[in-house]
Amino acid sequence: LSCRFNWSELVPLRLWGRTLGLQTDSSHFLLEGMPFRIFGGSVHYFRVPREYWEDRMLKMKACGLNTLTTYVPWNLHEPARGKFDFSRNLDLEAFLSLAAKIGLWVILRPGPYICSEWDLGGLPSWLLQDPEMQLRTTYKGFTEAVDAYFDHLMPIVVPLQASTIGGPIIAVQVENEYGSYAKDPNYMTYVKMALLSRGIVEMLMTSDNKNGLSFGFVEGALATVNFQKLEPGILKYLDTIQRDQPKMVMEYWTGWFDNWGGPHYVFDADEMVNTVASILKLGASINLYMFHGGTNFGFMSGALEADEYKSDVTSYDYDAVLTEAGDYTSKFFKLRQLFSMIIGQPLPLPPMIESKASYGAILLHQYISLWDVIPSLLQPIKSEFPINMENLPLNDSSGQSYGYVLYETVIFGGGHLHSRDHIRDRAQVFVNTMYVGELDYNTVELSLPEGQGFRQLRLLVENRGRVNYGLALNEQRKGLIGDIFLNKTPLRNFKIYSLEMKPGFMKSLRRVAGWSAVPDYFVGPAFFRGRLWIEHQPQDTFLKLQGWEKGVVFVNSRNLGRYWKIGPQETLYLPAPWLWKGSNEIIIFEERTAGRIIQSVDIPYLGRTQYVD
Repeated sequence: LSCRFNWSELVPLRLWGRTLGLQTDSSHFLLEGMPFRIFGGSVHYFRVPREYWEDRMLKMKACGLNTLTTYVPWNLHEPARGKFDFSRNLDLEAFLSLAAKIGLWVILRPGPYICSEWDLGGLPSWLLQDPEMQLRTTYKGFTEAVDAYFDHLMPIVVPLQASTIGGPIIAVQVENEYGSYAKDPNYMTYVKMALLSRGIVEMLMTSDNKNGLSFGFVEGALATVNFQKLEPGILKYLDTIQRDQPKMVMEYWTGWFDNWGGPHYVFDADEMVNTVASILKLGASINLYMFHGGTNFGFMSGALEADEYKSDVTSYDYDAVLTEAGDYTSKFFKLRQLFSMIIGQPLPLPPMIESKASYGAILLHQYISLWDVIPSLLQPIKSEFPINMENLPLNDSSGQSYGYVLYETVIFGGGHLHSRDHIRDRAQVFVNTMYVGELDYNTVELSLPEGQGFRQLRLLVENRGRVNYGLALNEQRKGLIGDIFLNKTPLRNFKIYSLEMKPGFMKSLRRVAGWSAVPDYFVGPAFFRGRLWIEHQPQDTFLKLQGWEKGVVFVNSRNLGRYWKIGPQETLYLPAPWLWKGSNEIIIFEERTAGRIIQSVDIPYLGRTQYVD
């Protein structure tokens, strides 16, 4: 590690008008003809409030990194078919231009699939309206949608390439970890050509774990590898895919993500830094995944489905180099020391950390039952058969993507209710307004109490997050995906209510009549309302929901994400830019057992820790 790399002149704005970009020369990278190594880190603009983008990038520079990598989430940029959004926190052009200004190169990972512990791996749920859909293949319905999306995305990206008019993008990744999916041998060539034909001229790369390398490789792209533990020979294994090419670890996993009901995973800082040093000693370039994880705000966290379905928590802290709120960890300072030794130049001083606030107890003083909200705000969709979430006639015929769906039908008498495993992912079952129990992957039957006359059977079904990795992507439809049976007879004639809880719905909720004082004991589903008063300039804080069971928190109509008493995560990150001086409205949708207060604290608690094996 004794060699020195002075890259102080190799920054985007100082190389305006260049033409060569990133190239390979045997086992080395060249940037504008000069030897270059990628010291990268992943920060996702869509997981970080826009007001904090610059802070996170300055911390990358202060750590000694020269390259930023980011995914591009299709499902946020095209939430309904043909409706595109590159504004505000999704302003990709602004994010990439800011990286150039700060002096960071960019490796862009535009997908269309991104994995990333993100709902459906970043693919829009409306793709699943087609019952024959084959995601991540050359199936016509999929490629037509990708083409339409890339037609909007690439005109933003192309002018920001390094060798066109001096942008920061030095490489573009073709898809993502396709070797772990590999359902169509023609697909990677299709994605590569979709990029090239729209003006991408920078170096192309692929990214796979060791087992997927040979299946995810495509001619004309540099293969890179992903791992956490440096197995002997893993970098040399790249030579079996491509000879005499630079070695790069596209994802060196600095930590790991968490699932509801599991521990908070941590990865030892010394082991991490020693592995980074070993990778660099072998002459490889590296990207730290994640440098800063951020947050799966709203309903955007994904899920795993190996032996069983496990949904991801709201926090994407990842035990990364920076915390969820962007604070330094011991990993940051150990890496800064390592990179400064290699670079041999003084690094910029680390920016000051933002102080956090503890605003104390917040009383949720009003509530309104979901059963009272429905007639005021929601129009039912009437259907003889159950309809899955994605196929509901909503959102310009793009269906419902996230949140909850309420299915109502009339029953006579009680008996044996069986889901036939058609619940995705979890249903609370009510007779009229009386809670009967839950149905999910593990519980598929319930006994309904007998009663007089006709009664309403209600199933409040939650989409807990679509699987983002593995071979089950085509089966990620949510809500009721088939018939539900009462006494072996399929239920019919449903009223279906969409509860996507978008900002417009949350604003309308304010004006609904029927809010009242919270009684001493009350069970949901219901909305609870309170106010956080802030005297001075708002600061980041964390909301602790002790005494609450399961639900979603909204602050000033913004969806902070899900909470669940099974943990591990116990606090939700609330960034200062989303708060106002003065009065801030907090609304909690609680599925079951509500507390009376929540706590604003200045320290996060992400749960009992377990070291990654």
